[in-house]
Amino acid sequence: MFNRNRCLRRVAAIASITSLVTGCGVLASDSADDEGPIVVGSTSSPSTLDPAASWDSSWELFRNIYQTLLSYPVGATTPQPDAAKSCGFSDSSNQVFRCELREGLTFSDGGTLDAKAVKHSIDRIRTINVNGGPAGLLGSLERVQAPNEREIVFYLNKPDATFPFVLATPAMSIVDPDAYPADALRQDDGSVVGSGPYTLSSYEEGEQAELVRNDRYKGFAERKNGAVTIRYFQDSAGMVQALRDEQVDLTYRGMAADDIIDFEGRAAKEEDVQLIDGTGTDISYLVFNPKDPWAGKKAVRRAVAQIVDRAAIAHKVYKDTVDPLYSMVPKGLTGHTTGFFDDYGEPSAAKARQILTEAGITEPVPLTFWYTTDRYGSETAHEFKELERQLEKSGLFDITLKSRPWKTYVEGYQKGEYPVFGRGWFPDFPDADNFIAPFVGEQNALGTPYDASRITNDLLPSSRRESDRGNVVKQFEEAQQILVDDVRLLPLWQGRQYVAASRDISGAERALDPSTIMMMWELSRKTSW
Repeated sequence: MFNRNRCLRRVAAIASITSLVTGCGVLASDSADDEGPIVVGSTSSPSTLDPAASWDSSWELFRNIYQTLLSYPVGATTPQPDAAKSCGFSDSSNQVFRCELREGLTFSDGGTLDAKAVKHSIDRIRTINVNGGPAGLLGSLERVQAPNEREIVFYLNKPDATFPFVLATPAMSIVDPDAYPADALRQDDGSVVGSGPYTLSSYEEGEQAELVRNDRYKGFAERKNGAVTIRYFQDSAGMVQALRDEQVDLTYRGMAADDIIDFEGRAAKEEDVQLIDGTGTDISYLVFNPKDPWAGKKAVRRAVAQIVDRAAIAHKVYKDTVDPLYSMVPKGLTGHTTGFFDDYGEPSAAKARQILTEAGITEPVPLTFWYTTDRYGSETAHEFKELERQLEKSGLFDITLKSRPWKTYVEGYQKGEYPVFGRGWFPDFPDADNFIAPFVGEQNALGTPYDASRITNDLLPSSRRESDRGNVVKQFEEAQQILVDDVRLLPLWQGRQYVAASRDISGAERALDPSTIMMMWELSRKTSW
């Protein structure tokens, strides 16, 4: 793969860190160019290289090769200027947001990055309007203006205190107007033109992305390495084995529970590895398609919700490396509730039977559950087998399981092909709004329209008038109860963040932003002990 000198002393270390943002205790590198690229293993390969098409984990790559007006320096929980020199609301109603760009910004190919390029980048998202794409994040945006080369003004159609968070998402990456058409997606040729900390020197879809330092970059990121290679694996077993074989330096997302337990249990043995355990806000959930003849029946959805045993999934499948979740808003965020537990209590086949009987359903309900094979880790298949077991054991359901790789899986649910399907959600930004708004409305991240007018017309607009997010608990509690009542979405579990890294890698505990996206520039090799 590549050559590097490792420390002669092989030291076993398990670093258990309560926060990936504030943790400490590892040594920094003295040089940004130590001995070849840092190699990161992941099971989440991009579905596209064009920001206008992506509302998924493609953002992991985008954060490092594109630039946004605002982003998250280490330790920040609210967006800070990156391509922008400054940003802020210029009115008291949170409807006019102004940004001034840094001086002398250019794209990686030398093209000028000015206010017109920013306007072009935002406008094309809405013009192209990919189904299930990021246009859904811009529901409050009325228009964008570029009064001069360095000033951008966003006029909102309603107050929206979360708009700075939206601008900080990688979906709002700034692209070169000469390389990215205004009314069509860029032809996916494996190259990009961005202004981020790195350039994409080579890309093999589903295999790897090679990132090298972008010498034209101007922003807050202080790169602690010269290059990063991201290798994409089909399953966690291959990814973890590559770490053990010293073919990758770090693994992130998709580690199997058995591997996590194994790393934890081998702290006293001679292992050149560290495991970083941090709090997370990623969630797993089921989506019911209202156009399906069975999943579209509320009684069927309620019966599924009454039977599903989240604790069994967390324990049997994930070995307690995840926690049962009873609301779409995870624990740790303002407004979290336990609505599904409050309404349904413990799993009960008898109660589910009563729900179906009262709806006139007396025969086993046929349902097809879909999941992706290469996005959320190897346990996904076991999770759906457990769901199948639980539902069929009740005698009330006849479950068929089907699966696809992520790229075609996305196309399928955006076309409405799946009666019930599994999704994971890594937050766009750390606010309860982002665990509700993306899933409701005519245009949402799931490609399945969800008419929830009380949420979209009243509760979310009301919450977005309030800059102090602690003052919007009531709105979020009511919104979550509506989701519980409708059972269009069924939360299953909340994850924790685990990063396994070679002992000579530093910075992993600082590398995740509040949206759990990895900032590759924080990684480095240790040069002293």
